[in-house]
Amino acid sequence: MSRIGKKPIAIPDKVEIKVDQNNIVVKGPLGELTFGILPGIEVKVADKEVTITRQSDEPMQRSAHGLTARQLENMIEGVLNGFKKELEVVGVGYKVNMKGKDLELSLGYSHPILFTPPEGIKIEVDKMNITISGIDRQQVGQVAANIRDFRKPEPYKGKGVKYVDEYIKRKAGKMAAAAGGGAAGA
Repeated sequence: MSRIGKKPIAIPDKVEIKVDQNNIVVKGPLGELTFGILPGIEVKVADKEVTITRQSDEPMQRSAHGLTARQLENMIEGVLNGFKKELEVVGVGYKVNMKGKDLELSLGYSHPILFTPPEGIKIEVDKMNITISGIDRQQVGQVAANIRDFRKPEPYKGKGVKYVDEYIKRKAGKMAAAAGGGAAGA
């Protein structure tokens, strides 16, 4: 039995959960999320708790059991408090600002990059920091990853778009190798 899946999930006061044959709908103060129930998984709501069971011990149903439980916990957390990711833009001449609802990034390319956030995602800019927030954890993480992909941090100067808590392992570069006498022959 899945350790994550077998634990009953408590339903907070401000959250309402409905289950039909194929979907779980979670409503809360920040919005509403829906998740499709995978085959072989049963979800039951009773007495401010949700219990999740599976029909057999097949590997696909075992993995879907824990996945459904974790997804339901994330949905409850999302409609109550929401999720956010913070990015930091590092580099001389790099600029970030909002143009209406779009995010405009100047990252050293010949043109600025305009990024339109999907429905349900809010983007805020403070100097060189970008805050992405929303109620769907997966969507918030994916939007942050997409923005980071425009200019990933490079290891020599550390320039690029990185997560605020991300550590960039720095490399010495050509000058350090030349100073150490490490030229192997020319």
